[in-house]
Amino acid sequence: MTQKKNVTFDDIAKYTNFSKTTISRYFNNPDSLTLQNQEIIAQALIELDYKENKVARILANGKTEFIGIIIPNLILHYYSEMLNQILSTYETFGYKFLVFAGNEQEETERQYIQELLAYKIEGLIILSHTIPSEELAKLPIPIVTIEREDRQVCSVNSDNCTGGRQAASLLHKHNCEMLLHINSPSNPDIPAYGRVQGFLDYCAEHQLKHRLILRETGNSHESMQMHLTNILDELAQLYTGLKKGIFISNDTQANVLLNLLYRKYGRLPEDILLVGFDNSPVSREAVIPISTVGQQIDKLAYEAVSLLVEQMNERKKRRPVPLTEPVHKIIPTVLYERETTRS
Repeated sequence: MTQKKNVTFDDIAKYTNFSKTTISRYFNNPDSLTLQNQEIIAQALIELDYKENKVARILANGKTEFIGIIIPNLILHYYSEMLNQILSTYETFGYKFLVFAGNEQEETERQYIQELLAYKIEGLIILSHTIPSEELAKLPIPIVTIEREDRQVCSVNSDNCTGGRQAASLLHKHNCEMLLHINSPSNPDIPAYGRVQGFLDYCAEHQLKHRLILRETGNSHESMQMHLTNILDELAQLYTGLKKGIFISNDTQANVLLNLLYRKYGRLPEDILLVGFDNSPVSREAVIPISTVGQQIDKLAYEAVSLLVEQMNERKKRRPVPLTEPVHKIIPTVLYERETTRS
């Protein structure tokens, strides 16, 4: 069998009676052609069974249509769901993604960034916390961050403070006598710290008995189990006989906590109510569905890619107008009440 010949720009030009320059403009700057000429060329591509050579196009215009992503880990279900939602934006925006998991290693993440730049990515989405935004802002490409320190770069974050208030309000509504928030020690510059502040503000305003428990729980299932077991033992000793409302910082840890309670009691004790944060799939798939403050992960992902694409498209203009200051978008949280806060 003879191998089918690849259709070239020259073939398209001869077929349509346009110049090769016009055909090149169709691929690289279609808005410079009339709609009628765009339709003529588009129909010719179908009739000629044209298959685009992506490598040749990258070499010609330097645009790879790749976006880099750096996430902290895939242990927390929030990050895996966020990655899933970001990847799904390909159908809307047409950009592909190169992904690295930094595992909170600052120098490793710097190496990943250099690797991504070598692949000529056009923009970068960062969810990891290790590299300060001041350093990220100096990179030669547009940056958008999600749920991390963002003073010098564009970002998309959840309304974490309102989320913390929603969790406390739900536990208050169910007449919990002691409200507890379990979180990791964090810098107030990180958006997720708003969960702590919102919880504390609500409890103070309503004069509720409460306690903030800040503990490192690690990034493995085994580590989370060990630390959360210690916290549960401590709560059992200190607050026996009190109806306890526990708000924990993410759904992955909420699920670990719920499993520990089931192993110990065979059920969720009547004197414990539990609220997570994220509305990641694990909150719905747990042994009993977990009440949670939902980050709208699909909207966070879409808005992050959309904001990045806006910046990348601006750079492709003949006279680009760069941003004078970072853009910060806030996505509302949504409270989902499920079995862990119902009688």
